[in-house]
Amino acid sequence: MFFPDRIKSINEKDRVLEIGPGADPHPRSDIFLELSLENEDDYVRQFGHERKLQTVKKIVFYDGKKFPFEDKEFDYVICSHVLEHVPDVESFLAEVFRTCKKGYFEYPLITYDYLYNFDVHLNFLKWNGSELFYAKKSESHLDEFRPVQQFFLQTLLKNYDTYFKKIPEFFMEGFEWNKPFKAIHTKDLGKFIVTEKEIPSLETETLTSHGYLTLANAMFRKMMK
Repeated sequence: MFFPDRIKSINEKDRVLEIGPGADPHPRSDIFLELSLENEDDYVRQFGHERKLQTVKKIVFYDGKKFPFEDKEFDYVICSHVLEHVPDVESFLAEVFRTCKKGYFEYPLITYDYLYNFDVHLNFLKWNGSELFYAKKSESHLDEFRPVQQFFLQTLLKNYDTYFKKIPEFFMEGFEWNKPFKAIHTKDLGKFIVTEKEIPSLETETLTSHGYLTLANAMFRKMMK
């Protein structure tokens, strides 16, 4: 989770569900909902690591369709880095809204998948303040850049992640909601780009293993003048 400070609306007595907690759940969660996976390879493929959730709290498994809970059983839901994986965004959201009164969503933006293109990510997502735009990744031409993305993926796997961690709001998104909202399917990729923020400039750094991007950006700006 990149923006835990954005989770602000959990009350003291709220019953909190966390969907897909991975190995590092939110400390305020009471119950965890996990997708039933057939084998260990599927687990590693979905979560990117072999580390399992260690907890004394209740874990409920489901088949990826109907949540095994009653209507409005939970006061708050945490759903971090799950929406990009689900095959049917609207059906999934309907189950979230049925069982939970309010909550928090977080997911990678299109800019992150443009670089790394994880196979298990099925959707592009973007919140506009009142509606959630989504597109199936398979409807785009992203895979045509697979050879380039494999290079960037290797840099990520080898911990060259300083670039997007300096400006995570341009690669990740997280928001709270307190009432059901509409999900809109679109193929307009422009809907998924962050446009309301200006990318901050970086001061020139001493060239290190993590400073090459700063130098490259400075050279690019000079060339564009």
